[in-house]
Amino acid sequence: MKVQHRIYGGAAILSALILAAAIFMPGKTVDQGDLPWHIEHPAPDKTRVFGLTLGASTAGETEQRFREEAKPSLFKSPDGRLVAEMFFEQVELAGLKSRIVIGIAVPAAELQAMYERGLRISTVGSGKKITPAPEDAARLRALPIGSLTYMPSVRLEEEIFRKRFGQPGQRIRERESGAVHWLYPQDGLDITLGGEEKPVLQYVPPRDFGKLLQPLLDSGEALGQD
Repeated sequence: MKVQHRIYGGAAILSALILAAAIFMPGKTVDQGDLPWHIEHPAPDKTRVFGLTLGASTAGETEQRFREEAKPSLFKSPDGRLVAEMFFEQVELAGLKSRIVIGIAVPAAELQAMYERGLRISTVGSGKKITPAPEDAARLRALPIGSLTYMPSVRLEEEIFRKRFGQPGQRIRERESGAVHWLYPQDGLDITLGGEEKPVLQYVPPRDFGKLLQPLLDSGEALGQD
């Protein structure tokens, strides 16, 4: 039975890889709004992806779009920086399961007040995770999303991303992990590729791309084009 279980598990993984490759390679017909490379700019400083406009669509509208109730959390980094996020455990887009994290645009003073009202604090890595009070969780759902991170459930080859997104404007390798970031400033997109690791795609409005880029420059090294 154990052997049979491994066979079925391997078949499931293979099926997922075939599905992912079919979706990401040119020629696949699916709803364009479900595709990670379908990026629109309704205004020069705005990004629209998965049918959501960063800086305009609310966290609550994002839950409706993905048909899943997300988990809101606050995070405090070791240097004291606070952020608010909502995590979607399983979203299916174009037939491919993924995890998604949205960053919520909260004014600094309001975010600090939410932190002080937090119900529970736990340690996550070198930072802290805070569970917001119910009224603050409701408030977060009414605020616009400032970023979206898409994590598909399978690993994909670099060539697939090159075919779909084109040549990146810049590539940066993290010194510590060795992960390579493919950067597309015009789209506000950072694709993180880490060898055997699954890809991570982070979207921000183009006007905010500098905030995403600077930490990478501080902790990484620029690479030439292939």
